[in-house]
Amino acid sequence: MKTNLTLIGMPGAGKSTVGIILAKNLGLGFIDTDVLIQINRQKTLQQILDESDHLNLRAIEEEEILKLNISHHVIATGGSAAYSEKAMVHLQRISTIIFLKVSFEEIERRIRNFATRGIAKSREQTFRELFDERQVLYHRYAEIVLPCNGFTQEEVAEEIGQRLSSVWPTHR
Repeated sequence: MKTNLTLIGMPGAGKSTVGIILAKNLGLGFIDTDVLIQINRQKTLQQILDESDHLNLRAIEEEEILKLNISHHVIATGGSAAYSEKAMVHLQRISTIIFLKVSFEEIERRIRNFATRGIAKSREQTFRELFDERQVLYHRYAEIVLPCNGFTQEEVAEEIGQRLSSVWPTHR
């Protein structure tokens, strides 16, 4: 039985914040793969991008995800995790994948620091193009798609808990 939950979605969708709340509500551990990358590489995501490119950051992200050998955790992934089929297949094996679906307009409203946030995209790609491209990938891998517009992070975490209550193990 899968004992982890993985949150996927765009930067600004609330994966990290919802993940922390969800982990607390369900009595699980919490891992943020972006933070894992920064700890293991001793650099911010933006520094990695500035020193190389978005493809290198995606390769590092894949490598870190493939090393995950955990149970009873909520995993918040970086927004570009869905580009790696290997990483997503690994996450599907160890977790239930939940797509926090937020509209483009809401993401734009939430994110103010596009240039310094460490978003893995090519320099010539617009944020809208990136958004559209990633939606297809998120839908491909998600077992649960959760529309999040108009809900607080606490409400999103509560909704996930309710949806999982019938299938999620209540004891470990």
